[in-house]
Amino acid sequence: MKIAAASELFRKLPSVDEVMRGPAITALVASYGHAPVADATRAVVARLRQEITSGLLDENALQLALSGLVAAIENQLRHALSYSLRPVINATGVILHTNLGRAPLGDAVIEHIRETATSYSNLEFDLAAGERGKRDAHVERLFGKLLRGENTLTQGASPGAAELHLRGTAEAAVSTRADIKTIVVNNNAAAVLLALNSLAEGGEVIVSRGELVEIGGSFRIPDVMTKSGAILREVGTTNRTRTTDYESAITERTRLLLRVHRSNFEITGFTEQASTAELVALARKRGIPLMEDLGSGALFDLRSVGISGEAGVLDSLRCGVDIVTYSGDKLLGGPQAGLISGSAELISRMRSNSLFRALRVDKLIYAALEATLLAYVRLDHDAIPTLRMMRLTKDEIGRRAEALAAQIATAKFRVEIIDGESILGGGAAPSSSLPTRLLALSCARFSADELSHRLRASDPPIIARTEEGRVLLDLRTVFPEQDAALVAALAGIVP
Repeated sequence: MKIAAASELFRKLPSVDEVMRGPAITALVASYGHAPVADATRAVVARLRQEITSGLLDENALQLALSGLVAAIENQLRHALSYSLRPVINATGVILHTNLGRAPLGDAVIEHIRETATSYSNLEFDLAAGERGKRDAHVERLFGKLLRGENTLTQGASPGAAELHLRGTAEAAVSTRADIKTIVVNNNAAAVLLALNSLAEGGEVIVSRGELVEIGGSFRIPDVMTKSGAILREVGTTNRTRTTDYESAITERTRLLLRVHRSNFEITGFTEQASTAELVALARKRGIPLMEDLGSGALFDLRSVGISGEAGVLDSLRCGVDIVTYSGDKLLGGPQAGLISGSAELISRMRSNSLFRALRVDKLIYAALEATLLAYVRLDHDAIPTLRMMRLTKDEIGRRAEALAAQIATAKFRVEIIDGESILGGGAAPSSSLPTRLLALSCARFSADELSHRLRASDPPIIARTEEGRVLLDLRTVFPEQDAALVAALAGIVP
């Protein structure tokens, strides 16, 4: 475009003040307010200027754009004033999908959050004594039932066979240690930071080279340890670390033995790893606490859903580990939180650390965590969406897939139901999976990538997997009440 022609087009652009005086804009101001409308108007006019400068608009295209100026401003307003954080339909089959918010919360949890958020509460007030209390009292009583076996509640409807199995495995795993306490901080990295700082600041922490993991967002265990003020002492090799390696590294400066869950990967082949029991025995022999960072940290026996080899919180405590750190929004199925369970004496040291206040959680997290733990105590595992998804059988998912396939399969889509695998996600049991049935979609008009893109652009967005030229939908992670939205989105993609 010639400079003279561009200058002519610039002169045809209205000023922001001119646009704001228009009657249609006055109506928008009444709905949205003057400042947001003015900002949207500036953004739209600036975009037109940029398109003229880039040679994307000629006179005819500019006239067309100006005729739709009010609509463009209204669209800009809706975009600017809408929520960025949106619900999505997770059809990936990854139950604890970190990018999609990990564990969804149950109805009772949301109701308890609502009640707590919309009124005053006894967050730090002891109603019986009429004086200041401690906020973690609201979950400590429930952790007492789950980790110490104090009067575990079993009221409610008669359990089925699956529920009896879960009850049996849970009760068998309850720790016999009476000194177990638990505190809550804002995530598991904070839990590790607080524990290391409280127990090992200025001293050495011994950890296997094979456990120096990197977690999400490029955060690494050695970096967290450095921030805590503890000194890292690496032992063994990437694939083989024996109990004798830990023992040989102990000096007068050693403050802690540390075991870290290998999040998102496994080492196989020519390997060796000291067992938890061996490290507990070494810790007792040398008078040094043993800490285990479980990462996900299940409060129920994963073997009940067919997953083995993944230690839970109860397993570690029962074995004698002094301190266990784990997440609230992974296998626990609750809100984002970092949980620290273990020796009452060591927990007391963490509670008195000034970092504990800096890392503490608010009333809404306590409300969500309390409601989640109460579901465990009541053995109401279906009230926890994460556990409910894990417990779905391949046949149950298959029957639902068949019902949906009958609604989706048209001349526009080819739909097959195939065998597949769901995964836990969240760094838990990285080599384990749950058998499932998948809806495999293909469309003559669009490639798998284009179809996946259009699903993400739907309302609500649908997140799926693509494989071998097909879009795969795993209903394990799709709530039944979302089925209609999924079918409607597919119908709208190919009119």
